[in-house]
Amino acid sequence: MSVRTRSDQAVLARHGWVQALTVVLAALIAMGVVAGLGLWAAGAGDLPDNAFPRVVAATVVTAVGGTIELSGNAGELADTKAGLTVIPLSVTLVGALVLGAGFLRPLRHRAVASAGELAGWAARIAVLWLLAQLGLALTARQTFALSLGEGTVSDLGDLFGVSPKVGFTTDVPPTLFFGLLWMTGVLVLAVLVSRGAPLPGRLLRFQASVRPAAYAMVVLLLTYVALGVLVALVVAVTRGHAAETLAVILLGMPNLVWLTLTIGLGATWNGRVEGPFGLPMPHVLDEVLRSSDTATLNLGTLAEQDGRVWWLLVVNAVLLTAAAFVMAARSPARMRAWQHAVHMAVALALTVLMICLVGRISAHYGLSVLGIGDLGGDLGGDLFLRPEIWTAVGLALLWGLATGFLGALLARPVRRRGAAGNGRTPSSSE
Repeated sequence: MSVRTRSDQAVLARHGWVQALTVVLAALIAMGVVAGLGLWAAGAGDLPDNAFPRVVAATVVTAVGGTIELSGNAGELADTKAGLTVIPLSVTLVGALVLGAGFLRPLRHRAVASAGELAGWAARIAVLWLLAQLGLALTARQTFALSLGEGTVSDLGDLFGVSPKVGFTTDVPPTLFFGLLWMTGVLVLAVLVSRGAPLPGRLLRFQASVRPAAYAMVVLLLTYVALGVLVALVVAVTRGHAAETLAVILLGMPNLVWLTLTIGLGATWNGRVEGPFGLPMPHVLDEVLRSSDTATLNLGTLAEQDGRVWWLLVVNAVLLTAAAFVMAARSPARMRAWQHAVHMAVALALTVLMICLVGRISAHYGLSVLGIGDLGGDLGGDLFLRPEIWTAVGLALLWGLATGFLGALLARPVRRRGAAGNGRTPSSSE
C-alpha cells in the first residue's frame, strides 16, 4: 500500500480545475489580443454596428479550425454568394504556444507520469476549452450592409431595389470538433517537444526517436516565423506601410513564411487572385497569381519575375541542416547517421503535410442581378491557393534524408551519451 507524500499531493493539486481554467483563459486572451490588434491594423476597427468584437471572435474560431459560414441577401431580384476558408496562423501559433506552455507547467521537474494522470489533466482542459469554443461560436455572427458605391453598379441597385447584405455565422458542431482536435494536437505536440515533460513508462522507449525530431521541426518553423517578422519590420521601416505590415505579422506571417518554406523545397502551389482580393505576400507572388486563370506558383515561375528567388534554396539548405544538427545533438550517441536521416525525413514530410493542409486559402464573393453573372468591380472577387500535396511531401522526404544525414555528421563532436529525453532516469519513488 503506497502512501502519498505532501509533495505528491501538491503536484496533483496543480492539475485542478482552477489551473485548467487559467490555462484556457490565458490561451484565449492571447489569441484574442493578437487577433484584435491584427484586425485593427487591417482597418477592421471601423466596422459598423459594433461588429469588431464579433469579428475578433470569428478570427479566433477560424484560428483553431472552426468553420465560419458566409451568407448573403440582396432582395428578390438579386443574389449574393460568398465563401471563405483561411486560417490566421499567427493567431493559431500564439494560442498553441500559450496553451502548450500552460499544459506543461505543472508537469515540469518530473521524469515519469502515469497515463491516467496525463489524461485527467488534459481532460479538464478539454472540457473548459469546449465550453469556451461554444461561447465564441455563439458570439461570432454578424450581418453587414454593402455599399454599391457610385456609377453603373449603383444605378442598377437603385433600378432593381438591390440592397445587398452579407453576414457570417459559426457552424457549431464542426467548430467544436475541430477545436477539440486542434487542442489535442497541441497538447500531444507539447509533450513530444519538451525534454522536461514526463511520459508514461511504456512510452519512454519512443522518446529517443520522436522527441528530438519533433523539437527540431518546431524550432525550424519558429525560425522561419522569426525571420519573416524581421524582414517585415525592415520593409516597414524602409518602405512604409507600417499598419499593413503589422496586420500581416499579427494575422498571417506563418501563412507566408511556411508557404515560402515549401516553395524553397521545390513544391508547387496553384492559385488565382482576381478582383480586389489580395494576399499578404510579396508583390512578386501576387503578380504570378494574377497572371492567368490558374497560375502555377513555384521556384521557376517566381524566378521569372525575380531571380533572387533562387536564394530560397540556399536558405532552406542552411536552416534544414541546422534543424537536423539540433535533432542529432539531442539524440543518443548510439544512433547512426542513417537513422537520423530517416527520422528527419519523416518529421519534415509530416511538417510539410501539415503546412499544405492548413495553408490553403479560398475566398469568393459576388453580386448578380436577374441571374446575370457577377456585377464585378469591388462587388466581386475570387481567390484560391492550394498545394500539390504529395509532390511537396515527396520532396520533403528527399530533403530530410539529405539534410538529416549531413546534420548527423556535423553533430558527431557534440552528441551526448544517454537518453534523448530529459537525461534523467525514473527514480524508484516515481
